[in-house]
Amino acid sequence: MTFTYHFVLDLHRIPRMDQSTSDLTIWFIFSTALHVVAFIGVTMHALQRRRNASATVLWIFLAWSFPIVGPLVYLAFGIDRVSVKGMERQLTNQLLMQRRNERLVDESALRAWHLDYMTQPAKLENRVSRKLNSAIDAICPDHPLLTSNAIFPLVSGDATYPLMLQAIRSAKHHIHMQSYIFYRDETGRQFLEALKEKAEEGVQVRLLFDRFGSTHAYLGAMFRKYRKVPNLEICGWTQANPLKAQFQINLRNHRKNLIVDGHVAFFGGVNIASENITKKNKPAIRDYHFKVEGPLVHELQLSFLSDWFFMTRDPIDTLLSADYFPKVISIGHARARLLDSGPSSTPGLLTETFFNAIVTAREQILLVTPYFVPTSDIIQALRSATRRGVDVRIVVPKNNNHKYAGMAAKALFRDLLDAGARIFLREPPFIHAKAMVIDTSVALVGTANLDTRSLELNYETTALLEDEKVVNTIKRMIKDDIAQSTEIDLNEWLKRPRLQKLGENLCSLMAPVL
Repeated sequence: MTFTYHFVLDLHRIPRMDQSTSDLTIWFIFSTALHVVAFIGVTMHALQRRRNASATVLWIFLAWSFPIVGPLVYLAFGIDRVSVKGMERQLTNQLLMQRRNERLVDESALRAWHLDYMTQPAKLENRVSRKLNSAIDAICPDHPLLTSNAIFPLVSGDATYPLMLQAIRSAKHHIHMQSYIFYRDETGRQFLEALKEKAEEGVQVRLLFDRFGSTHAYLGAMFRKYRKVPNLEICGWTQANPLKAQFQINLRNHRKNLIVDGHVAFFGGVNIASENITKKNKPAIRDYHFKVEGPLVHELQLSFLSDWFFMTRDPIDTLLSADYFPKVISIGHARARLLDSGPSSTPGLLTETFFNAIVTAREQILLVTPYFVPTSDIIQALRSATRRGVDVRIVVPKNNNHKYAGMAAKALFRDLLDAGARIFLREPPFIHAKAMVIDTSVALVGTANLDTRSLELNYETTALLEDEKVVNTIKRMIKDDIAQSTEIDLNEWLKRPRLQKLGENLCSLMAPVL
């Protein structure tokens, strides 16, 4: 009895767990279990497909180190593979190309740009061009090298916008326009009003914008007032829809193309925003854009219609109408080929193209890009080029608008400088141009930056141009930027503060997911 009595007393002396402590314990167990499940989910998903090992390890680390936040960030930005809808994109591309090829057997207008002006790489006299195009043929057979184009390089919105608006206002049949960024500002409204006026005149107008890049305008309802205008169709590009379990925010349409009446087109890096034009005491963003006439216009037309078909499912026969592919009436002397890249195109299309361009260079490589965070293969190719005597010059912004991307780029500079490459920091205004010139014969221009996002994730428009006059004009544009730059001296570069080096190296770890 005594033992039992004392045992009962001892039980009463044990502190009872109050309700709040119990709730906290349950919440801790639940949140821990949720974190572990989310971590396992991210890990399994990241390992399902072989990709950059650094990116995979980084996402797994973030998912474990930052409960809830890490998996959510992965859900938003780490899912870079082609979804079911992305697979549909591949199928729509194949279907569109099949229908086009069926029409090439007759004497339709589509024959004009694909067969009549094809150039066989084996017949090219220039060695660099011959080797480069032979390599590209294997990975991009649907878009051959086409001759008889007229290419007009343009600098920034100051030169580009007036010509684009002139082309829009002179349209007779159709206007097809797409842009990654449409700002809700004076310039954005100016273009929308110009499109509206032509639509009201009976011209068929289609406008495609990227919802992520044009978030400010999209959420600000800038497009809403134009959606009921007859003959004016507006569509926002996105592959993200949480209601359908689609989270591909990464898969953005970075193209900036304008095609008018199938006769003239514009492409390049200039978005639709007032920051691209010179204002009082404020210069325009430095950028390259291109006006083109000739068979390349039809290639850009097909690119736009492919994107439009993917988002709208308009009838293919309507989109491949001969009215959109009129007989080429403006013939120049430039050869050009379109490189339409994206998650649903041939894997590594752009990376292989840039790599092959670098390894075929014998005299000079001029490279300008705002975001220089390329793959290790491209870095090694540039190092090897300098060591075999190629003059390699790289132009990047001195002050990057994406600070982390600029810091990640700087972490790569020493390896290039050690090998003998020359790197130039372009003084403000911000340089947004993207171009690579190989020797004196070939230029790669368009929308693609040298970073993971452009090389693997975004839908990009790149054009390979071959014409001495055009290439020399682009070289002069790049050399003008070099003249406005500060060249990095290796000895001075090595003396930068240790804390700065640590920050750059930290950002470089994020390079695979930038």
